[in-house]
Amino acid sequence: MSVSSVVTDPVAALRREITVRGLILGTLLCFVFTAANVYLGLRVGLTFASSIPAAVISMAALRALKGTTIVENNIVQTVASAAGALSAVIFVLPGLVMVGWWTGFPFWTSFGICAAGGILGVMYTIPLRRALVTQSKLPYPEGVAAAEVLKVGAGSRETSGPAAAEGKAGLLVISVATLASAGLAAVAGMRLVAAETALWFRPTASTATGIGAATSLALMGAGHLMGIAVGIAMLVGLFIAWGVATPILTALAPASAALPVAEAAQTIWTTQVRLIGAGAIGVAAIWALAKLVKPVIGGLASAMRAQAQVRAGRGGELPRTEQDIPITLVAIGSLLCLIPVGFLSAGFLQGSVLQAQTVPLVIFAVLYVAIAGFMVAAVCGYMAGLIGSSNSPVSGVAILAVLGAALILSLFAVGAVGREPLVAFALFVTSILIAVAVVANDNLQDLKTGQLVDATPWKQQAALILGVVSGAIVIAPVLDLMNRAYGFAGAPNAQAISDTPLPAPQATLISTLARGVIGGDLDWGLLAIGGLVGVGLVIVDEVLRRGGRYSLPPLGVGIAIYLPSTLTVPIVIGAALGWLYDRRADRRANGAVAKRLGVLAASGMIVGESLFSVALAGLIVSTGSATPLAVVPESFELTAAWFGLPALLLAAALLYLWTEAKARRTPAAPDAPAS
Repeated sequence: MSVSSVVTDPVAALRREITVRGLILGTLLCFVFTAANVYLGLRVGLTFASSIPAAVISMAALRALKGTTIVENNIVQTVASAAGALSAVIFVLPGLVMVGWWTGFPFWTSFGICAAGGILGVMYTIPLRRALVTQSKLPYPEGVAAAEVLKVGAGSRETSGPAAAEGKAGLLVISVATLASAGLAAVAGMRLVAAETALWFRPTASTATGIGAATSLALMGAGHLMGIAVGIAMLVGLFIAWGVATPILTALAPASAALPVAEAAQTIWTTQVRLIGAGAIGVAAIWALAKLVKPVIGGLASAMRAQAQVRAGRGGELPRTEQDIPITLVAIGSLLCLIPVGFLSAGFLQGSVLQAQTVPLVIFAVLYVAIAGFMVAAVCGYMAGLIGSSNSPVSGVAILAVLGAALILSLFAVGAVGREPLVAFALFVTSILIAVAVVANDNLQDLKTGQLVDATPWKQQAALILGVVSGAIVIAPVLDLMNRAYGFAGAPNAQAISDTPLPAPQATLISTLARGVIGGDLDWGLLAIGGLVGVGLVIVDEVLRRGGRYSLPPLGVGIAIYLPSTLTVPIVIGAALGWLYDRRADRRANGAVAKRLGVLAASGMIVGESLFSVALAGLIVSTGSATPLAVVPESFELTAAWFGLPALLLAAALLYLWTEAKARRTPAAPDAPAS
């Protein structure tokens, strides 16, 4: 049974969705964005989601061509979005160089890790689509933003009527918000305002803590789209991390009193509080998985019924927007992906001290990727739906994955083979698992976009597979280039040209944890404390939900404990401002238009900074400077710190007020929905 056999709707056949030009453009964007993301991830430990920039570039590139459709542009961003996703394997893969197992990045092994794991991530999310997208109330902030960008681009072509008026107003709003967000990011890049503002202090002589905020309209826009419930949950997480855990743990570490306050607080948060956050995320993720069992089973049953319809010759009865890749092909594809996992694992062990244990280790790798892979796919899909792909703490899932792998591998004879070989194999298996996780994280976000623009799911799923393969081709050469040019901090026998190695912070953390578990010196107590916090959060959330009005998403709280406050604070502020904006809109006659334009303004905030990040990545790579836009010396840093947060709040306030005024002058379509 071929995938194309499920498409029997003659109207759908006329839709220009998958086109050669769209696939070529998406693949080219995937190459560019993957290279940019690899570099940024190695330098600062963060990557940017590429779906929105790809959607904007696609509309600009294809606008003049005949027959361009919204769903064709959607396919372009679907292919390109694999770049922002798959490049997150750099959170683990450089660890193999850091522990001395590799001296470079062998192409076929690195390609196989990315391709096999990434395609498995696509396969695993197909039966999750109904449970987490079509039958879920998760906000999917970036998926919604990408859909709004595509809709505005299509709606701006209308010529008359209320829909055209609102389309043109929407295009103006998203354009202004995009320019504002990119402009603020550029000003921060020039060092005229601080990119991050932080306040560090000692509540008592023996304690230290702090709070910070990135000067990021993109994060504020994401907060608006997430909603107030997630915003409150992240505020609770902030309080737990910086109001409770960090002060207590600094008090329990006598050496912290002799350190500068910022160093004391950051050290405790990095080495201890994040582990508590990882424990909380783990328990919240397990609870989320438990709650997903019923809808996932329902989704699988629905997919099997759809396949039965097709086999019975009644495929035309299945709505086009419910046509996934057939579940039989999903099962076969999943099994086929596990074959290269086995071969890659065996090849990884050849010629090493672990070669004698190849059979049990390969069996472990295949089973761990197969079983844990589906679990992390579900968890990452849920987190992407909750807070967005860019902000989803995939590295937190990587921590849990490497802990599980290292714990199982520690049962092998560590004394006989040494710690480093088992650490290396744990990193290898985790790198495949993280490829599954990040693609699942991205795929469901894309499928939400597709649902909102009336796309065909199986076509998006096929397009993402192409994106995965394209990204996998680029990652190994770029990693090898960066290793030869810069090297990685802490890597033995580094022969890099530059004497300033890339910090690769996430890979360093993951490698350290693997060493700690297998060496037996990891502080499991902190993870257990996080687990207890997670249990308490689950109980509170369930009690609140029984009242029917309130909730406190446990994953949102755990994520806020784990993420830096500089990322979390703007999200919380954005959620609060979005809630206030919508409350004001509800009291106005043209409130429905105002709320829709508010979503577009929030989307534009994400779009502008995302596009700027792409351009900045290119500048960083081409100039070799981490701050290529700086127009003032580093000595201006203290002065710039006073302007960061005020500039952010002022820009957001002016943007919301202007959007509200624009909405009052825009007529609503008679049949327009309320939100």
